[in-house]
Amino acid sequence: MFSHLILGLRTAGLPASITEYLTLMGAMKAGVAEYSIDDFYYLARATLVKDERHLDKFDRVFGACFKGLEPPEGVKVQDLPEEWLRKLAEKMLTPEEMAKIEAMGGFDALMKRLQELLAEQNSRHQGGSKWIGTAGTSPFGAYGANPEGVRIGQDKSRNRTAVKVWDKREFKDLDDTVELGTRGMKLALRRLRRFARQGAATELDLPDTILATAKNAGSLDLKMVPERHNTVKVLLLLDIGGSMDDHVKLTEELFSAVRSEFKHLEYYYFHNCPYERVWKNNRRRHEEVIPTWQVLRTYGPDYKLVIVGDGAMSPYEITMAGGSVEHWNEEAGTVWLDRLTGHYRRSAWLNPTPKQSWGHVRSITMLNDAMEGRMFPLTVNGIDEMTRELSR
Repeated sequence: MFSHLILGLRTAGLPASITEYLTLMGAMKAGVAEYSIDDFYYLARATLVKDERHLDKFDRVFGACFKGLEPPEGVKVQDLPEEWLRKLAEKMLTPEEMAKIEAMGGFDALMKRLQELLAEQNSRHQGGSKWIGTAGTSPFGAYGANPEGVRIGQDKSRNRTAVKVWDKREFKDLDDTVELGTRGMKLALRRLRRFARQGAATELDLPDTILATAKNAGSLDLKMVPERHNTVKVLLLLDIGGSMDDHVKLTEELFSAVRSEFKHLEYYYFHNCPYERVWKNNRRRHEEVIPTWQVLRTYGPDYKLVIVGDGAMSPYEITMAGGSVEHWNEEAGTVWLDRLTGHYRRSAWLNPTPKQSWGHVRSITMLNDAMEGRMFPLTVNGIDEMTRELSR
C-alpha cells in the first residue's frame, strides 16, 4: 500500500527493512493512524527511522511521497491567527523606500539623538520618521523598519536590525533533562573523553586478581584499583535570549548531552557576545552576576572552552565599548573574546545557525574571524569536527 514510501527511503540511504515496513502495515491495520496525515507521519517515522541523524532525510522523502494531499471534505480550514490581523498596522516598506533610509552617522550619533528625543517628546507617537513611536521609519520605537534602530516597547524581535534594546527582557534557563535527539550528540562528544584512574582503590582488578591468586598457590588475593573517570574539563558559555529563542530546543539537547558526558563541567550564560559578566540563573541575571575575570581566575587553561551562540547581533556589539544591546560595556566584545581564547588552550564556538547562512550575516563572519576559524555548526557532524579540534 505504501511501498513507494519505503522504496523512497531506501533510495535516500535510510536502512528501512521489510520488518519495519510490516510493523507499519500492522499498525495501520490496527487503526493507529486512521485518517490523519499527521498521525500517519509520526507513526511512519517511529517505525521506519532508527537513528535521529536520518530524520531530515525521512522528512524530505515523506514530503515528496505525499505532497499535494488535500484535507477531506468537511474539514474547516484554520482561521488566520488573530495576532496577524493585529499587526496589520506594521508598516511594510518597499525596497526603494528602505534604500532612502540612511544610518544616522554611526552608533555614537544614534545614542545622542535618542537622548535628545527623550528630552523633547512628551506623548505617544504613531508612524512617522522622527519621534519615538510605533510602525514608523524612525530609528527609535517599536514595530517599524530602520537599518540601525533602537528598539523600545516591542514584545519580540522582528527584523533583528536593532543596535540597542531598551526593554527589560526575561530569559529562561535551559532544560538539561532533554533526551530526544541527544544520542547523536553524545556519540560525537565522546571523542573528547580521556579516562584515568584516580582516587581510592574501590574497583576490583580482575586480571591482576587472577594472576596474584595463581602466584599465591590458589589462595584468593584480591587486587583493587581506583575507578576510571573522564578527566576532561569543559567550560560551556551559552548565549541566551533574543534571536537564540529560535534555537532553544537544539541548545537544550546539546546542554543535556554535555551534562551527561562530562563530570567536570562548568557552564554560564551570556547574551549575544561575552562581556565583563556572566550568570548562572537567568531569572536573577541582573542581581546574581559573576565577573568574567572571576571565571578566568577560577578555571585554568586545562579547561576546554565551548561557546554556544548564533552570532546574530549588531557589529557594534562586537567592536565597540557601549555596543551591548542591554548594558553599557566598558570594553568591546572582541577584547573579552581575545582574553577567553588566550587563556584557554583549546576553544571553539558552536553555532545553531545553518552554516550556509553564515556568510550573509556580518557579525557571524566577524566572530568566526575572532575565533580564528574555530566556529562549527551545531549539528552532529559539526560537534564531531569541534571535538577533533579540541582534542589536538
